[in-house]
Amino acid sequence: MSKFLLFLDESGDHSLSNINTDFPVFVLNGLLFSKADYDRTCTELDKLKKKYFETTKVVLHNREIRKCEGPFRILFDLEIKKKFYADIDRMLENANFKIIASAIDKEKHIAQYGKLADDPYEIGLTFVLERTLFEADANRDTSSIVVVIEGRGKKEDEQITRRYNELLYRGTSQVQPDRLLRIYEKELIVRRKRDNDCGLQLADLCAYPIARYVLNNDETNPAFDVIKPKIRSGPKGFIGYGIKIFP
Repeated sequence: MSKFLLFLDESGDHSLSNINTDFPVFVLNGLLFSKADYDRTCTELDKLKKKYFETTKVVLHNREIRKCEGPFRILFDLEIKKKFYADIDRMLENANFKIIASAIDKEKHIAQYGKLADDPYEIGLTFVLERTLFEADANRDTSSIVVVIEGRGKKEDEQITRRYNELLYRGTSQVQPDRLLRIYEKELIVRRKRDNDCGLQLADLCAYPIARYVLNNDETNPAFDVIKPKIRSGPKGFIGYGIKIFP
């Protein structure tokens, strides 16, 4: 049975205790690849890294790129920055993957559920896994899906691994456990930034433009325009299908 890979990365802070009023949204973004498409995209990403950094060891991170920090200090040169962004856009346009994301408005979440409000990461994980399953069902695909997340610390990783197992074996309000167990691999793969994982880096690059869109879909957002065709859509567009906004 062929395998698909679902890479999950986030934009924003999932904490409900201290909310940045300028960025009160938490996005958990999923990129769904076939194994063959993933390998091809990683090859192209390595070529891009060698072109600009002369090594494949640089880890692409949206915040560092935007702030021109670390190895991305080269982007202070506006000519290099223009070419780099154009190459990133071209790589994303040519890559074959599907975006399935969730966005939690933390202020509305607390206002509606108060102290009983669930952790945004766990809510987002539920929404993404459900919609990825729906996508597989719609395509009558019986391939197994390996889920890969970026590690956030021992305690947090144990918590989300426990939540992942609960979802598979207990199901959700929308999906019975047998359907989840049929398609998802039982082991949740946790990787670190130092692992230099191609899929997680691309999920990170796509997460921030999605968050900006959710915060204000009227503002100019060229990075979102690049990835918009990749978002899972339904009869009424991608909201609710490819990007679940809650509450």
